[in-house]
Amino acid sequence: MGWLIFVAGAILSWGAYGVLLGQGQTQLGNPLKALLCVGMAYFLIGVIVPVIGLGAQGNLSNFNTTGLITATIAGALGAAGAACIIYSFRFGGLPLYVMPLVFGGAPIVNVLVSMAINPPKDAINPFLYVGFLLASVGAGLVLYYRPGH
Repeated sequence: MGWLIFVAGAILSWGAYGVLLGQGQTQLGNPLKALLCVGMAYFLIGVIVPVIGLGAQGNLSNFNTTGLITATIAGALGAAGAACIIYSFRFGGLPLYVMPLVFGGAPIVNVLVSMAINPPKDAINPFLYVGFLLASVGAGLVLYYRPGH
């Protein structure tokens, strides 16, 4: 169950991400400056740390092509998501609205993509659709009952 510590870390990190990114973009006055800062942080954490760790393990070679391509596409999707959030702020979206929509919709997309890549062997439980509905309703409730409404 140690993995739950890292889940909590992701929740805390991504939960604060949108608010701080929105503030940073406003303070910098340009969405591309904010995206550059995000890219630098990705580079520091996503490139330097693994290079040091893999180098220390003597494991900095022998990447297989399929894994390399898949993981790079995943990284590009993460960066594209960051760019989309930045531009949603640039075009008038507020973190208070944007992030609940993103975090309400992302789990639904995650399940659909997972099912497309690894089709279920059994019939889909109807409660999956209830979960989709509840995730959507949950995001709507967060937006409707947000502070200051």
